[in-house]
Formats: sequence, structure tokens, C-alpha cells
Amino acid sequence: MRRFGLAGWTVLGLAGLYFIVPLLMTVSFSLWQGHGNYGFDAYRSLLARPNLLPSLIVSIELGLATCAAIVLLLAPAMIFMHLYAPKLRPVFEFIAALPFVVPAIALVAGLSVLFTGPDWLIGTPFYLTIPYFFLALPYAYRAIDVGIRAIDLTTLTEAGQSLGASLGQIIRMVVLPSLRPALIGSMLLSFAVVMGEFTFANVLLFHTFAVLINEVGQNAPTEAAALSTLSFLITWGAMLGVLMVGRGNAQLGGAR
Repeated sequence: MRRFGLAGWTVLGLAGLYFIVPLLMTVSFSLWQGHGNYGFDAYRSLLARPNLLPSLIVSIELGLATCAAIVLLLAPAMIFMHLYAPKLRPVFEFIAALPFVVPAIALVAGLSVLFTGPDWLIGTPFYLTIPYFFLALPYAYRAIDVGIRAIDLTTLTEAGQSLGASLGQIIRMVVLPSLRPALIGSMLLSFAVVMGEFTFANVLLFHTFAVLINEVGQNAPTEAAALSTLSFLITWGAMLGVLMVGRGNAQLGGAR
């Protein structure tokens, strides 16, 4: 703690203010009722909106679906790349960086042209899982890549094979438990990205929580601030829940 020094504590304090002050201002504005009065009228008005709960449920479902896609598609692909095709790493790096370079509106246009089926998917909000997967890809890729680099994946695989375990058993029983913190981190980042994403849902005419915030903000700014506060609390609540589940699983695994 002493090695951190005054400069380190100063930087840490300024960084904390950078994140906390805007949040406090948003909460304060959501409570503002005019003429110096504060109360919960904005929150009460939100509860009377019939489209609040459906849009919130849609965003949560999309966040969970995107997290599932990250775990089921991206994680196995990265494990395979690190084990058997390390020369493909630059390709993975390039693909993971594309969402930072290509504007969201361009991604929407390209997706609409290239992906035209099936009808049962396009007609539902879960169609957004496809662009959301790519939108969360840079963050999830980095989180999983750091986790894989932190373990000796090759040695773990060779040790498991020497004991007669198949590759599937090694991944399920050894690699994935070792990557649990990285997978949880990638899921948290992906869920946060989905909860705050607006462009894809708005252009493709799906009513998500972010779209609702934009609509409310056009004529009720204090309610929009209340919605933003609610979105922040939901995201942090989900993060806390996933972290607690991951910690509980780790303790159970250690007890066994």
C-alpha cells in the first residue's frame, strides 16, 4: 500500500471521480421535479408505462443469448486456435478489431444484405443476437485471450491426453474450469454492451431498453435519466450475480 504513493492515490481518486460524478449527476437529475424540489415522480411515471417491462425483458434475453453465443462459439474457437492453429492468431485479432473500425450503421446495412434467413429468426428480436455477438466480440475476445494466456493450455492438454482423456473431456473438465474467471468477464462485458446498444435495435425496428430510453428522453428527460439509472443498476446487479455464482462454483470445485 505504501508503494502506491501519493501520485497513485491521486490518479485513482481522479479516475473514481470521473466515473462516479456523472452517475451521481444522472441520479440527481432523475429525482429533480422542478423549482428545487426532488422526489420519485419520474420513477413512478416509469412504472405506469406499459412498454417498460417488455423492452427490459427483451434486452435481458438478448444479453443472455449473446453471452451464450460467446461461450459456445467464441471460446471453443479460441481454444482450438491456441492449440492447433496459432498462425491464425493475426486473423482472429483482425476480426476482433473490426467492430472498432466499421461503424455500427454500416454493420447493420451489411448484415441486412448478407443475412436474409431464416424467417423465424429475422422476425424476432433474437435476430439482434447476430450483430450483438460481433459488437461484443472485441471485449469478449480480449477477456478470453488473457485467460488462455494465463494458463499453460498446451501442457494441460498434453497431461490430460497422457492420462487417457479425450479432447472433449479435457476441455470440459480442465480447460473451462481454469478459464472460468475469463469467461465470466467476457459475459459481463457482453451483457453490458447489449444493455446499452441502440443503433442496431433502432435501425432494425426492435424495441429494446436502449430504444425506450431514447424515446422517453425526447419528451421526458427526467424519466430518461431514471431509466439510465435503472439500466446501470440492472447491469451491475447482473454482474454481481454472475460473480457470486462463479465464486460459489469455484469454492465447490475446490471443496471437491
